Amino acid sequence: MNFNIIYEREEDGRWLAEVPELPGVLAYGVSADEAMVRAETLALRVLAERLEHGEARPEPIHISFAAA
Repeated sequence: MNFNIIYEREEDGRWLAEVPELPGVLAYGVSADEAMVRAETLALRVLAERLEHGEARPEPIHISFAAA
């Protein structure tokens, strides 16, 4: 599984990071790093829940980062 974390700065100065391959996985932070860490953490939680509920099977995971 390959996931991308896309991040950008909002007009109000906050950073937004999202994982387009996992709908609803997005997070804000006061820095780009904080937003990316929060989005990655949320993505891993979503994947763990899918595994726990039998909605997915285990696969190697690769996460990359890109500025929007």
